[in-house]
Amino acid sequence: MGASTSEAGSSRQASLGGVYAALFLQVMISAGTYLAGKRAMEELPPVTVVLWRFLLSATVFCLLLAFTPGPMLPPRSEWRRVWMLGLLAGPINQMLFFYGLSHSTAAHAALLYALTPLGVYLLSLARGHERASSRATLGILTALAGVVVLLLGRGLASARGSLLGDLLILAAVSAWVVYTTEGKPFAAAYGPVRSTSWSMVAAALLLVPVTPFALAPTRTLSASAPALASIAYLAILTSVVAYLIWYYALTKVSASRVAIFSNLQPAMTALAAWLLLGESLHWELAVGGGLVLAGVRLTQSAPLPQAVPVEG
Repeated sequence: MGASTSEAGSSRQASLGGVYAALFLQVMISAGTYLAGKRAMEELPPVTVVLWRFLLSATVFCLLLAFTPGPMLPPRSEWRRVWMLGLLAGPINQMLFFYGLSHSTAAHAALLYALTPLGVYLLSLARGHERASSRATLGILTALAGVVVLLLGRGLASARGSLLGDLLILAAVSAWVVYTTEGKPFAAAYGPVRSTSWSMVAAALLLVPVTPFALAPTRTLSASAPALASIAYLAILTSVVAYLIWYYALTKVSASRVAIFSNLQPAMTALAAWLLLGESLHWELAVGGGLVLAGVRLTQSAPLPQAVPVEG
Protein backbone atom coordinates (compact mmCIF):
# COMPACT_ATOMS: atom_id res chain seq x y z
CA MET A 1 0.00 0.00 0.00
CA GLY A 2 2.81 2.43 0.96
CA ALA A 3 4.76 1.69 -2.23
CA SER A 4 1.71 2.14 -4.40
CA THR A 5 0.85 5.48 -2.74
CA SER A 6 4.43 6.67 -3.24
CA GLU A 7 4.38 5.64 -6.91
CA ALA A 8 1.07 7.45 -7.43
CA GLY A 9 2.51 10.60 -5.85
CA SER A 10 5.64 10.43 -8.01
CA SER A 11 3.53 9.90 -11.12
CA ARG A 12 1.39 12.93 -10.32
CA GLN A 13 4.44 15.09 -9.64
CA ALA A 14 5.94 14.02 -12.98
CA SER A 15 2.68 14.85 -14.80
CA LEU A 16 2.89 18.42 -13.52
CA GLY A 17 6.00 19.19 -15.56
CA GLY A 18 3.92 20.91 -18.23
CA VAL A 19 2.18 23.04 -15.62
CA TYR A 20 5.47 24.22 -14.16
CA ALA A 21 6.87 24.94 -17.64
CA ALA A 22 3.79 27.08 -18.35
CA LEU A 23 4.29 28.90 -15.03
CA PHE A 24 7.90 29.70 -15.97
CA LEU A 25 6.54 31.28 -19.18
CA GLN A 26 4.03 33.22 -17.06
CA VAL A 27 6.89 34.45 -14.87
CA MET A 28 8.85 35.68 -17.89
CA ILE A 29 5.82 37.58 -19.20
CA SER A 30 5.01 39.05 -15.79
CA ALA A 31 8.61 40.17 -15.27
CA GLY A 32 8.17 42.54 -18.21
CA THR A 33 4.93 43.97 -16.85
CA TYR A 34 6.72 46.39 -14.50
CA LEU A 35 8.88 47.70 -17.33
CA ALA A 36 6.00 47.94 -19.82
CA GLY A 37 3.79 49.72 -17.29
CA LYS A 38 6.50 52.24 -16.42
CA ARG A 39 7.21 52.90 -20.12
CA ALA A 40 3.55 53.43 -21.03
CA MET A 41 3.03 55.80 -18.09
CA GLU A 42 5.87 58.03 -19.27
CA GLU A 43 3.42 59.33 -21.88
CA LEU A 44 -0.07 58.41 -20.63
CA PRO A 45 -1.91 58.60 -17.27
CA PRO A 46 -2.27 55.34 -15.33
CA VAL A 47 -6.05 55.19 -15.75
CA THR A 48 -5.71 55.53 -19.54
CA VAL A 49 -3.17 52.70 -19.68
CA VAL A 50 -5.40 50.44 -17.56
CA LEU A 51 -8.49 51.23 -19.67
CA TRP A 52 -6.82 50.40 -22.98
CA ARG A 53 -5.27 47.29 -21.47
CA PHE A 54 -8.60 45.85 -20.33
CA LEU A 55 -10.64 46.96 -23.34
CA LEU A 56 -8.17 45.29 -25.71
CA SER A 57 -7.84 42.13 -23.61
CA ALA A 58 -11.64 41.89 -23.18
CA THR A 59 -12.01 41.97 -26.98
CA VAL A 60 -9.59 39.04 -27.27
CA PHE A 61 -11.41 37.12 -24.53
CA CYS A 62 -14.77 37.66 -26.26
CA LEU A 63 -13.28 36.14 -29.42
CA LEU A 64 -11.94 33.22 -27.39
CA LEU A 65 -15.40 32.60 -25.91
CA ALA A 66 -17.00 32.81 -29.37
CA PHE A 67 -14.72 30.07 -30.70
CA THR A 68 -14.72 27.89 -27.57
CA PRO A 69 -17.43 25.20 -27.52
CA GLY A 70 -19.92 25.73 -24.72
CA PRO A 71 -21.82 28.65 -23.18
CA MET A 72 -20.54 32.19 -23.74
CA LEU A 73 -22.17 33.53 -20.58
CA PRO A 74 -21.72 32.24 -17.03
CA PRO A 75 -24.70 30.66 -15.23
CA ARG A 76 -26.86 33.18 -13.37
CA SER A 77 -25.85 31.57 -10.10
CA GLU A 78 -22.23 32.59 -10.79
CA TRP A 79 -22.77 36.20 -11.87
CA ARG A 80 -22.05 37.54 -8.40
CA ARG A 81 -18.73 35.68 -8.24
CA VAL A 82 -17.79 36.76 -11.79
CA TRP A 83 -18.37 40.43 -10.93
CA MET A 84 -16.43 40.04 -7.70
CA LEU A 85 -13.42 38.49 -9.49
CA GLY A 86 -13.62 41.12 -12.22
CA LEU A 87 -13.67 43.90 -9.64
CA LEU A 88 -10.62 42.44 -7.90
CA ALA A 89 -8.64 41.91 -11.13
CA GLY A 90 -9.50 45.19 -12.85
CA PRO A 91 -10.59 48.34 -11.00
CA ILE A 92 -9.05 47.33 -7.67
CA ASN A 93 -5.85 45.42 -8.47
CA GLN A 94 -4.73 47.18 -11.63
CA MET A 95 -5.83 50.73 -10.79
CA LEU A 96 -4.12 50.52 -7.39
CA PHE A 97 -1.04 48.87 -8.92
CA PHE A 98 -0.51 51.41 -11.68
CA TYR A 99 -1.19 54.43 -9.50
CA GLY A 100 1.12 52.95 -6.87
CA LEU A 101 3.81 52.23 -9.48
CA SER A 102 3.58 55.83 -10.73
CA HIS A 103 4.52 57.02 -7.22
CA SER A 104 6.94 54.23 -6.28
CA THR A 105 9.68 52.17 -7.92
CA ALA A 106 9.68 48.86 -9.80
CA ALA A 107 11.96 47.42 -7.08
CA HIS A 108 9.51 48.31 -4.32
CA ALA A 109 6.63 46.88 -6.37
CA ALA A 110 8.54 43.62 -6.93
CA LEU A 111 9.27 43.27 -3.22
CA LEU A 112 5.66 43.90 -2.20
CA TYR A 113 4.39 41.43 -4.81
CA ALA A 114 6.80 38.88 -3.32
CA LEU A 115 4.36 38.77 -0.39
CA THR A 116 1.74 37.19 -2.69
CA PRO A 117 2.64 33.52 -1.98
CA LEU A 118 2.54 34.06 1.77
CA GLY A 119 -0.80 35.87 1.53
CA VAL A 120 -2.30 33.18 -0.73
CA TYR A 121 -1.05 30.43 1.58
CA LEU A 122 -2.48 32.04 4.73
CA LEU A 123 -5.83 32.84 3.08
CA SER A 124 -6.04 29.31 1.64
CA LEU A 125 -5.48 27.90 5.13
CA ALA A 126 -8.15 30.21 6.57
CA ARG A 127 -10.63 29.22 3.84
CA GLY A 128 -9.89 25.51 4.29
CA HIS A 129 -8.59 25.14 0.72
CA GLU A 130 -5.21 23.79 1.88
CA ARG A 131 -3.67 22.06 4.88
CA ALA A 132 -0.80 23.52 6.87
CA SER A 133 2.60 22.15 5.88
CA SER A 134 5.91 23.01 7.53
CA ARG A 135 7.71 22.31 4.25
CA ALA A 136 5.46 24.66 2.29
CA THR A 137 5.83 27.34 4.96
CA LEU A 138 9.63 27.01 4.92
CA GLY A 139 9.64 27.11 1.12
CA ILE A 140 7.56 30.30 0.98
CA LEU A 141 9.71 32.06 3.59
CA THR A 142 12.94 30.90 1.86
CA ALA A 143 11.75 32.27 -1.49
CA LEU A 144 10.74 35.55 0.16
CA ALA A 145 14.22 35.82 1.72
CA GLY A 146 15.74 35.25 -1.70
CA VAL A 147 13.69 38.12 -3.18
CA VAL A 148 14.84 40.43 -0.37
CA VAL A 149 18.51 39.50 -0.96
CA LEU A 150 18.15 39.99 -4.70
CA LEU A 151 16.44 43.38 -4.44
CA LEU A 152 18.76 44.70 -1.71
CA GLY A 153 21.72 43.83 -3.90
CA ARG A 154 20.09 45.65 -6.83
CA GLY A 155 19.68 48.85 -4.84
CA LEU A 156 16.34 48.51 -3.05
CA ALA A 157 17.74 50.26 0.02
CA SER A 158 18.61 53.36 -2.01
CA ALA A 159 15.52 53.27 -4.25
CA ARG A 160 13.13 55.89 -2.96
CA GLY A 161 9.39 55.39 -3.30
CA SER A 162 6.63 57.31 -1.58
CA LEU A 163 4.72 55.76 1.30
CA LEU A 164 1.49 56.38 -0.60
CA GLY A 165 2.78 54.50 -3.64
CA ASP A 166 3.89 51.53 -1.55
CA LEU A 167 0.56 51.41 0.31
CA LEU A 168 -1.36 51.43 -2.99
CA ILE A 169 0.77 48.57 -4.32
CA LEU A 170 0.28 46.64 -1.07
CA ALA A 171 -3.50 47.05 -1.46
CA ALA A 172 -3.17 45.80 -5.06
CA VAL A 173 -1.26 42.75 -3.78
CA SER A 174 -4.06 42.05 -1.29
CA ALA A 175 -6.62 42.14 -4.10
CA TRP A 176 -4.49 39.74 -6.18
CA VAL A 177 -4.22 37.36 -3.21
CA VAL A 178 -8.02 37.21 -2.89
CA TYR A 179 -8.43 36.92 -6.68
CA THR A 180 -6.06 33.94 -6.77
CA THR A 181 -7.52 32.17 -3.74
CA GLU A 182 -11.18 32.67 -4.60
CA GLY A 183 -10.56 32.06 -8.29
CA LYS A 184 -9.23 28.53 -7.79
CA PRO A 185 -12.61 26.80 -7.17
CA PHE A 186 -14.14 28.90 -9.96
CA ALA A 187 -11.44 27.82 -12.43
CA ALA A 188 -11.79 24.21 -11.30
CA ALA A 189 -15.52 24.33 -12.01
CA TYR A 190 -15.50 26.06 -15.42
CA GLY A 191 -11.98 25.67 -16.79
CA PRO A 192 -9.26 28.28 -17.31
CA VAL A 193 -10.57 29.78 -20.57
CA ARG A 194 -14.10 30.53 -19.38
CA SER A 195 -13.18 31.52 -15.83
CA THR A 196 -10.46 33.91 -17.03
CA SER A 197 -12.53 35.28 -19.91
CA TRP A 198 -15.62 35.94 -17.80
CA SER A 199 -13.68 37.69 -15.04
CA MET A 200 -11.62 39.80 -17.47
CA VAL A 201 -14.67 40.87 -19.49
CA ALA A 202 -16.39 41.77 -16.22
CA ALA A 203 -13.32 43.84 -15.27
CA ALA A 204 -13.51 45.75 -18.56
CA LEU A 205 -17.26 46.39 -18.15
CA LEU A 206 -16.70 47.73 -14.64
CA LEU A 207 -14.24 50.25 -16.10
CA VAL A 208 -16.67 51.49 -18.78
CA PRO A 209 -18.11 54.35 -16.62
CA VAL A 210 -14.74 56.13 -16.59
CA THR A 211 -14.11 55.59 -20.31
CA PRO A 212 -15.51 58.96 -21.51
CA PHE A 213 -13.24 60.79 -19.08
CA ALA A 214 -10.02 58.81 -19.35
CA LEU A 215 -9.82 56.84 -22.62
CA ALA A 216 -8.15 59.79 -24.42
CA PRO A 217 -8.08 58.15 -27.88
CA THR A 218 -6.40 61.10 -29.63
CA ARG A 219 -3.65 61.37 -27.05
CA THR A 220 -3.18 57.60 -26.98
CA LEU A 221 -2.95 57.18 -30.74
CA SER A 222 -0.41 60.00 -30.93
CA ALA A 223 1.82 58.32 -28.33
CA SER A 224 5.17 56.88 -29.43
CA ALA A 225 5.55 53.37 -30.81
CA PRO A 226 7.28 52.08 -27.62
CA ALA A 227 4.40 53.36 -25.47
CA LEU A 228 1.80 51.73 -27.73
CA ALA A 229 3.82 48.52 -27.81
CA SER A 230 3.89 48.58 -24.01
CA ILE A 231 0.08 48.80 -23.88
CA ALA A 232 -0.15 45.93 -26.38
CA TYR A 233 2.23 43.91 -24.20
CA LEU A 234 0.08 44.55 -21.12
CA ALA A 235 -3.15 43.75 -22.97
CA ILE A 236 -2.15 40.64 -24.90
CA LEU A 237 0.74 39.02 -23.07
CA THR A 238 0.02 40.01 -19.46
CA SER A 239 -3.79 40.15 -19.40
CA VAL A 240 -4.51 37.31 -21.83
CA VAL A 241 -1.59 34.85 -21.97
CA ALA A 242 -0.28 35.24 -18.41
CA TYR A 243 -3.77 35.30 -16.84
CA LEU A 244 -4.83 32.21 -18.78
CA ILE A 245 -1.72 30.35 -17.60
CA TRP A 246 -2.38 31.48 -14.01
CA TYR A 247 -5.92 30.07 -13.98
CA TYR A 248 -4.84 26.97 -15.91
CA ALA A 249 -2.26 26.25 -13.22
CA LEU A 250 -4.87 26.83 -10.50
CA THR A 251 -6.94 23.98 -11.98
CA LYS A 252 -3.97 21.62 -11.58
CA VAL A 253 -2.25 22.45 -8.27
CA SER A 254 -2.91 24.31 -5.03
CA ALA A 255 -3.03 28.11 -5.02
CA SER A 256 0.12 28.40 -2.88
CA ARG A 257 2.10 26.25 -5.35
CA VAL A 258 1.03 28.54 -8.17
CA ALA A 259 1.65 31.77 -6.26
CA ILE A 260 5.20 30.82 -5.22
CA PHE A 261 6.32 31.15 -8.84
CA SER A 262 5.71 34.90 -8.68
CA ASN A 263 8.83 35.16 -6.51
CA LEU A 264 10.93 34.20 -9.53
CA GLN A 265 10.00 37.49 -11.25
CA PRO A 266 12.75 39.70 -9.72
CA ALA A 267 15.45 37.21 -10.74
CA MET A 268 13.95 36.99 -14.23
CA THR A 269 13.88 40.79 -14.44
CA ALA A 270 17.57 40.94 -13.48
CA LEU A 271 18.42 38.43 -16.21
CA ALA A 272 16.36 40.39 -18.74
CA ALA A 273 18.19 43.60 -17.78
CA TRP A 274 21.50 41.77 -18.30
CA LEU A 275 20.49 40.40 -21.71
CA LEU A 276 18.62 43.44 -23.07
CA LEU A 277 20.12 46.42 -21.27
CA GLY A 278 23.67 45.23 -20.67
CA GLU A 279 23.44 45.53 -16.89
CA SER A 280 26.07 43.60 -14.97
CA LEU A 281 25.31 40.53 -12.88
CA HIS A 282 26.38 40.48 -9.24
CA TRP A 283 26.49 38.10 -6.29
CA GLU A 284 22.90 38.86 -5.29
CA LEU A 285 21.51 37.11 -8.38
CA ALA A 286 23.31 33.86 -7.49
CA VAL A 287 22.46 34.01 -3.78
CA GLY A 288 18.97 35.49 -4.03
CA GLY A 289 18.04 33.48 -7.11
CA GLY A 290 19.33 30.30 -5.46
CA LEU A 291 17.20 30.93 -2.38
CA VAL A 292 14.12 31.59 -4.51
CA LEU A 293 14.65 28.39 -6.50
CA ALA A 294 15.18 26.44 -3.29
CA GLY A 295 11.98 27.93 -1.87
CA VAL A 296 10.01 27.05 -4.99
CA ARG A 297 11.38 23.49 -4.89
CA LEU A 298 10.49 23.10 -1.20
CA THR A 299 6.97 24.35 -1.78
CA GLN A 300 6.40 22.05 -4.75
CA SER A 301 7.69 19.03 -2.78
CA ALA A 302 5.31 19.64 0.13
CA PRO A 303 2.60 16.97 0.59
CA LEU A 304 -0.23 17.46 -1.86
CA PRO A 305 -3.37 18.80 -0.16
CA GLN A 306 -6.55 16.80 0.09
CA ALA A 307 -9.18 17.63 -2.50
CA VAL A 308 -11.57 20.29 -1.33
CA PRO A 309 -15.19 20.38 -2.51
CA VAL A 310 -15.91 23.25 -4.87
CA GLU A 311 -18.23 25.85 -3.36
CA GLY A 312 -21.26 26.88 -5.26
